[in-house]
Amino acid sequence: MSRAAAREAAEGTAGGPLDAYEMVIGLEVHVELSTRTKMFCSCPADFGGEPNTHVCPVCMALPGALPVPNRRAVEFAIRAARALHCEIARETKFDRKNYHYPDLPKGYQISQYDQPLARNGWLEIDAGEGPRRIRIRRLHMEEDAGKSLHGGETGGAGGASGEGGEESTLLDFNRAGVPLVEIVSEPDIRSPEEARAYLEMLRATVLYTGVSDVKMEEGSLRCDANISIRPRGSKELGVLVEVKNMNSFRAVQRALAYEAERQAEALARGERIERETRHWDENRGVTLPGRSKEEVNDYRYFPEPDLVPLVIDPAWVAEIEASLPELPEARLRRYQEAGLAYKEAWTLVGQRELGDFLDATVAAGAPFRQAANWLLGEVSARLNETGRPLSELRLTPAGLAKLIALVEAGTVTATLAKRVFARMLESGDDPEAIVEREGLVQISDEAALEAVAERVIEANPKVVADILGGKEKALAVLVGQVMRETRGKANAAKAGEVLRRRLAALREGRG
Repeated sequence: MSRAAAREAAEGTAGGPLDAYEMVIGLEVHVELSTRTKMFCSCPADFGGEPNTHVCPVCMALPGALPVPNRRAVEFAIRAARALHCEIARETKFDRKNYHYPDLPKGYQISQYDQPLARNGWLEIDAGEGPRRIRIRRLHMEEDAGKSLHGGETGGAGGASGEGGEESTLLDFNRAGVPLVEIVSEPDIRSPEEARAYLEMLRATVLYTGVSDVKMEEGSLRCDANISIRPRGSKELGVLVEVKNMNSFRAVQRALAYEAERQAEALARGERIERETRHWDENRGVTLPGRSKEEVNDYRYFPEPDLVPLVIDPAWVAEIEASLPELPEARLRRYQEAGLAYKEAWTLVGQRELGDFLDATVAAGAPFRQAANWLLGEVSARLNETGRPLSELRLTPAGLAKLIALVEAGTVTATLAKRVFARMLESGDDPEAIVEREGLVQISDEAALEAVAERVIEANPKVVADILGGKEKALAVLVGQVMRETRGKANAAKAGEVLRRRLAALREGRG
């Protein structure tokens, strides 16, 4: 993009510099596969552990050690690829990606270059403007690097605890050789919000397949973003900048928003955008320059001489695909067709345990909408309050279905049901037993409600006068008083009917 074109674009808008531009974003996502052992050796692939205890001659690249592909890792990669609608290659091979870094023991990484495992996939997202399909260029297999811990840094994906001083760097090779897939999107993403929606859908999809726990905080899901901007309406791509060091969905969204603004402001000043790698500083909310962006030829790819090409049997692919569960896209569509708004449906789909619990509750006999309301309301609130997973609450789908049935049958009020729900979480008891033990059955008997209504009317003469004077909405105050006197046990609808009848009698002089 020329400087003149940049100035012309910036001057053509009444808003900020970015208003004249369109963002072009592609994401490169690394996912660690949850295999028992590493990609090319039998060392444990577990997260954590004492530093440098999950290593062997193969993953430490000692002379004479030869790699052997992990069949389970290939299976997991195919499983993820088919969940992302990718085409699986009939034949694929491994390549050496050559670069030098202290935590890369071989001096190269075994990856895939020109014959990746899978290509041409897609994911459907909705960032608030309706569904849109983002294409996936490729999915390929590779091994992870180790972990460098700088200046006494502790923890991290390698599980090391730093013991050096502020000037030291420690190396933990536990992670070296852990199997990865890299999923590269096409530059179809047009906003930070779409980038976040794509990443969230990608994470949910991989999680549903069971091939990874995709925990960003543990490094099993890592994202780099490529972003450029171009004048709106232009087909020419701008200068690409890679942004790294983003460890949450929020960080990805914030970093891309900042970087797009930075580029637009630079172009408006007549400056050139440099092709480079920049790092996101979460505390300062800025991207900082790292190094010039490598070209493909910098890595000097060539076929891995110690590994033969892999021929993928289509029957094996079909078998793997047949074992896939219902995936987030399908579940999201099903929930929306059942009447949920997109955000409601995504809350239940994006947190798989909520969706699984909802389906199990419906299978136990609960109406879909009511079950969804409980999961979105009381259950989600309790999860947020405790910070515990749903599996640790003393709640079962059958128990929630019984509670909903009690409300539907009029045995308990909606207010009382919340009290029963709290008791269920405390004791794990059956809701029917709780209702019977604590006397929480709804009061629907009109004679009993008449007596309460009389007391409430006598105790609230001003409210009664307002209602008789035409302020019908004030009736809700009296209904609330009935509910308070009965400790939430009164049938609110019947209480309203009784109150209207008594007030009508007063209006006619019969009270």
